[in-house]
Amino acid sequence: MTNVDTAGLPRESPIEILHLVISPGHNYFGHTGQPAGEAPLVEVEQVECVAGQGLRGDRFFDYKPDYKGQITFFAVEAYEELVAALGCAGGRPMAVRRNVFTRGVDLLTLVGREFELQGVRFCGSEECRPCEWMDQAVAPGACEWLRGRGGLRARILSDGVLRRGEGVLRVG
Repeated sequence: MTNVDTAGLPRESPIEILHLVISPGHNYFGHTGQPAGEAPLVEVEQVECVAGQGLRGDRFFDYKPDYKGQITFFAVEAYEELVAALGCAGGRPMAVRRNVFTRGVDLLTLVGREFELQGVRFCGSEECRPCEWMDQAVAPGACEWLRGRGGLRARILSDGVLRRGEGVLRVG
């Protein structure tokens, strides 16, 4: 077996999980034309992934069958570039309301691919596109800047637990 797949991407890559975040309620989803909600973001050391359902305790848990956003990933590198580009220092990457904040992997290369992280299997479904609320939650101009950098939506294929810390992402 080679160390790259048929698309020329590495089969294994070092990755770091910096933040794990869940929220019991929606602040922006379904709030078009209304004020944002006030559900808190809860940063956790570990989170339970349930195949086909989502993250236990999160607002999208068991949202609907085969939901493509059972879990969301966001690269902190994108947030750091956003802060530099828009001059909005002082915020936190969690403002984008994704679940898993990583460093070290180009997440969009995982769209349409199965991958494993800390023993849990996922399938990347699509880019997690930013919405107009990003301009309010992060900084004016954030929605436009994050297009193509908004993170990854994925389906959870196996049960398991993700924890903060370093690991290896396996593709295929």
